[in-house]
Amino acid sequence: MTLRPVLVNMKAHDHSAVGRFWAQALGWSVAGGGSGATAAKPVGFDWLDPVGVCIDVIAVPEPKTATKNRVHVDLATTSAAHQAELVERLEALGATPAHVGQGDVPWTVLADPEGNEFCVLEPREMYRDTGPIARVVVDCADPRAMARFWDDAMDWTLHEVTDDHAVWRSAEGVGPYLEFLRSPDVKTVPDRLHLDFVPQPGDDKAAEVVRLRALGAADLDVGQGDVPWTCLADPEGHEFCVLARS
Repeated sequence: MTLRPVLVNMKAHDHSAVGRFWAQALGWSVAGGGSGATAAKPVGFDWLDPVGVCIDVIAVPEPKTATKNRVHVDLATTSAAHQAELVERLEALGATPAHVGQGDVPWTVLADPEGNEFCVLEPREMYRDTGPIARVVVDCADPRAMARFWDDAMDWTLHEVTDDHAVWRSAEGVGPYLEFLRSPDVKTVPDRLHLDFVPQPGDDKAAEVVRLRALGAADLDVGQGDVPWTCLADPEGHEFCVLARS
């Protein structure tokens, strides 16, 4: 039994506007918008059998604080010209320059219309076939500990683990990478973004939740009430949800 990442869950005060921004930014389609959620997803995306991830923007009443998000996405580019063109297009869509202490780096840090930070990477060979999202990055204190938990928790392949980061990609070798990156920042507020997971076909969600608890996950109450998904936190407190397949 294992889980598969299916979506990046992103909170927003205006979910429709932020969802449209990400759909346009990534060249994806937009769905929903009338029930407190707007999804940006690739054409043909199947959430029951995902090989990548989509973005699901969920309405919340509170705006983003000044705190830097501990989860963000990095966008891929194929050339210096492509990087410059993408940054220009994203700013025309409503993105703004962001400063998170990055200093003099070859990538560009931006924020979406509600302040959620993301990076437009310089061309890197390893991201040439990922699609528009090169990787989902999660700040953490101990990448090796995260590697132990998440490598047992999900079915993606662990490509590298060091003191500085742990990196996975789907077993099929397609779609974005997932990276837990060492950060000195201490988690003090709930993550504005988190990952949601879906069990494999034939696996029982309740049994998966029991397995995750045995691995070190903790139950999480974020006021979700009676819902078909289960909210948990990994051993460092990163929130995530296990979705029901129905």
